[in-house]
Amino acid sequence: MPGLLKNAHRLLDFTTCLLQESHHTFYIHGPFLANRNFLLTCDPANVNYILSKNFTNYSKGPEFGKIFDILGEGIFNSDGHLWEVHRRTTMSLFNSAQFCRMLQKTVREKVEKGLLPVLDHVSKHGIEVDLQDIFQRLTFDNISSLLLDHDPQSLTLDLPDIPFQKAIPAVEEALFYRNILPEIIWKMQNWIGFGKERRLKKAWETIDEYIFTCISMKRQQVARTNSHHMSSADEDDKLDWSAAYMELAYKENMGSPNKFLRDTLLSLLIGGRNTTSAALSWFFWLLWKNPLVESKILEEIRTNLQTNELKSWMLFNKKEDLCKLVYLHGALCEVLRLYPPVPLNNKAPTQADILPSGHQVEKDSKIVLSFYSMGRMESIWGKDCLEFKPERWITEKGEIKHEPSYKFTAFNAGPRSCLGKEMSFTQMKIVATTIISTYRVQLIESHPIVPRDSIGLKMKYGLKRVKRAQSLKRGCNLIHSMLNCLIWEFGLFELRGREWQRHG
Repeated sequence: MPGLLKNAHRLLDFTTCLLQESHHTFYIHGPFLANRNFLLTCDPANVNYILSKNFTNYSKGPEFGKIFDILGEGIFNSDGHLWEVHRRTTMSLFNSAQFCRMLQKTVREKVEKGLLPVLDHVSKHGIEVDLQDIFQRLTFDNISSLLLDHDPQSLTLDLPDIPFQKAIPAVEEALFYRNILPEIIWKMQNWIGFGKERRLKKAWETIDEYIFTCISMKRQQVARTNSHHMSSADEDDKLDWSAAYMELAYKENMGSPNKFLRDTLLSLLIGGRNTTSAALSWFFWLLWKNPLVESKILEEIRTNLQTNELKSWMLFNKKEDLCKLVYLHGALCEVLRLYPPVPLNNKAPTQADILPSGHQVEKDSKIVLSFYSMGRMESIWGKDCLEFKPERWITEKGEIKHEPSYKFTAFNAGPRSCLGKEMSFTQMKIVATTIISTYRVQLIESHPIVPRDSIGLKMKYGLKRVKRAQSLKRGCNLIHSMLNCLIWEFGLFELRGREWQRHG
């Protein structure tokens, strides 16, 4: 406990050091009577055993539902039959051809009408902007449009304050500390309305107001459409998520249909907003630190899409276009390996068990899987595990190399693996290609980049600044980028690659 308190500002890296010193598995003993004892592991054999081979014995556990009570009975909180119902329904919707068409159309339109105008505006006027905030607004607008058929339009030139957007960080921070503090302490804070628990209560009200308002608007829209017997090609091509889950609630006799719908949609909203925006933020930070990777991605875009003036949101009408970008895919996988959006995962055995590492676990005891640490283990990824190398994801034939999910755990593993994996890659590739081909992402040198105290792996102080490529054509920019790489790689000047652009 003294070590945890001393290193609270770098908790993920501290636990990674513990796991490196203890052969990937470590017992943590909290203060007496605090009920803070748990097993921490990043051993691939243990992860595979818990998430796949003996999946039925490892549930979320009784403590998980208390900590994440705001999620209700959504897919992230549920176990057993309820979870199976959630997963079966969500999978059928995600895998439908209708959803694939809706996804690409929604993302392209938001890039065209939201992302590009905002970035053009801030780059033209030299405005400092937080790219992490931009990406959160982008993904929130997208997932809200897809699930609730409502675009909150948070990504516009004035970057308006959206209550739901501001509420999420308060929720994530409170839930993070619930995982650290003894239950009696955070419950007492919640009862008296103090600190992070007080902010959580207010955020909960804000979130519920947004979701129930959207549900009400959707019902009114459906009622108007039915009363006028109106139909259009666009409407027929849409998936009505609210209707699908409402029907499920009645079919499965879930009690309050409104609450079930709220819990379901909230989990999907948070998952769709947080994970992709976090990955994009870390991606552009790593790209800025590795200009050679950026030049290779830009060259791949030009070679495979055969265009000098790329408007990616107009080009990606087919999934095959995205599949051509192998090196970009490798770079995104490398980001997710080093900075998984959900860095930790909690499990609890329903029966006592012995893990492949030989460690014994008692019934209902707490097990924490550190996905963040797995990407930093030499025994798993080699001596270059801390390097950003998209090449490790590409085979000798130039194809995408697939790693087992219990080794590359960014999308979880086993029966509870992430259903939104393809949706995330689609969004990330469209956004990354658009920005790389149109802008020079230039970050502030002195701006600190550290993880925030949150259940999601986000940047504590954001990701600042973006600059449009000046009046050069992208062919010239490619050469320019390669010169930056040569300067950087061979140390010809005491200048960072981005400073060369600024002075040269």
